[in-house]
Amino acid sequence: MTAAAHNLVVMHAADSPAEPKRFGLGHWMRKVLEECDKARHEFAPDPVHDLRVAIRRCRSLADGLMTLDSRPDWKKMKRAGRQLFRELGALRDIQVMAEWVKQLAPADDPAAATLLGQIAAQEPLLKQASLAALDAFDRERWEQWADLLPKRADRVAPGSLAFRHLALERWHGAHELHRRALRNRSKTSFHQLRIGLKKFRYTVENFLPQLHQAWGDDLKKLQDWLGEVHDLDVLWATALKTKAFPDAAARSFWREKIEAERNRRLQEYRDKMTGPAALWQVWRAELPQGDDIEAGALERVRIWAAFLDPEISHAENVTRSALQLFDGLAETGFAPRPRNARARMILQVAALAHDVGRAQRERRHQKVSARYLREMNPPFGWKAQDLQLAALVARYHRGALPAPTQNRFARLPEGQKNLVTFLAGILRLAEALSGYAKRQAHGIQVKQTGDHLTVWAHGIVADGKAPEKIAAARHLLEVACACPILVREGGPRSRRNPPLS
Repeated sequence: MTAAAHNLVVMHAADSPAEPKRFGLGHWMRKVLEECDKARHEFAPDPVHDLRVAIRRCRSLADGLMTLDSRPDWKKMKRAGRQLFRELGALRDIQVMAEWVKQLAPADDPAAATLLGQIAAQEPLLKQASLAALDAFDRERWEQWADLLPKRADRVAPGSLAFRHLALERWHGAHELHRRALRNRSKTSFHQLRIGLKKFRYTVENFLPQLHQAWGDDLKKLQDWLGEVHDLDVLWATALKTKAFPDAAARSFWREKIEAERNRRLQEYRDKMTGPAALWQVWRAELPQGDDIEAGALERVRIWAAFLDPEISHAENVTRSALQLFDGLAETGFAPRPRNARARMILQVAALAHDVGRAQRERRHQKVSARYLREMNPPFGWKAQDLQLAALVARYHRGALPAPTQNRFARLPEGQKNLVTFLAGILRLAEALSGYAKRQAHGIQVKQTGDHLTVWAHGIVADGKAPEKIAAARHLLEVACACPILVREGGPRSRRNPPLS
């Protein structure tokens, strides 16, 4: 992990940049309850809209924080908000449709009268359904979440590398939808683009305040244009479905009117998002590049592990020891192929996450740690296979050794079996060295002497059960390297280097 990445750590809100409280999760969760009370009186367009905005803000914040914090309450809060949001959606749709009809229709237009009549007939029923949804909404549970979840959200600093990496992930998703929409020009593809761009916008808006200050106006305009395109598509489909047009002339008039409004907004979108000065390139230039992409992914894993592991500082110490062992073995030529940055990254992920299973249980927690890693969505730039291998390395950091009788290990190609064995061997030894250090084990070096390897480590306790435990921990690495390993306290130039194993 780079020094810059390591400085962007999970922190208390007091350590994070000052941010107006009205923009926080706590504000928006309380706003949901306030807007529920306002909306239930008449379900007028503005209160319905404001309530849906407040719910959407809470859900979008949860959507980003769920990538870092696996606590189930985030998903439960999102689900509760989605149920109310959807029930209000049908009412909001016809209210928006009524506004469009009034805006587009000439005086005494029969199609407009038909559409507005249908909307007037539906509105009381949809208001009743919305009232039932509000009555079913669990306010007490929402208040509990409003007390719990903002405190967890405050543990991650706005503007951190982890959030910038998440924004890059959302940028790539939205950009791919942009390319697809311009290629096939279907209504569905532009609707999907609107959703993808919305996810990117909310990530920037919620978690990257400085970038939002620069990009916010453009992001809102783009989303508004695509949202209006969707509204017009729904209006046209509804008018056709309900047979609102009395004749071909009326149908042709409305089609031309809707298409003109729709094309104008799509052209405004294209003007901003295509060509040499396209905003896509402007945004991408400010998001992680090069080595920062992997550093951002690792930072997301570290924050995720910190939410689960009660002693994340121990995992970080083990990670540093493991990486020093890996580098030392690579220099002596004992690292198996592929001996590259990918293998080192897999080790780093496994080491950071090797104790997260303790959030669920202590006994055999390595199996739970492996399951957590297997279930994680790979951050941008990683493959699912990377996490599957890291999960196996974490699985074998203690307890049973890798064996052909274990299904997940047995299914691996031979090269990956060797890699998992080697990395798990490093992690076992690093864990033992950190466990028997007077302080953090540091300055680990690896030297080849004749037919064996010597691992030198400062600060290791040379009495008690340390020699026995370290000797047991080195066994798997000896198997992977096919040679004996001797562990000594100190360094090659120390006058006294007592053997520990």
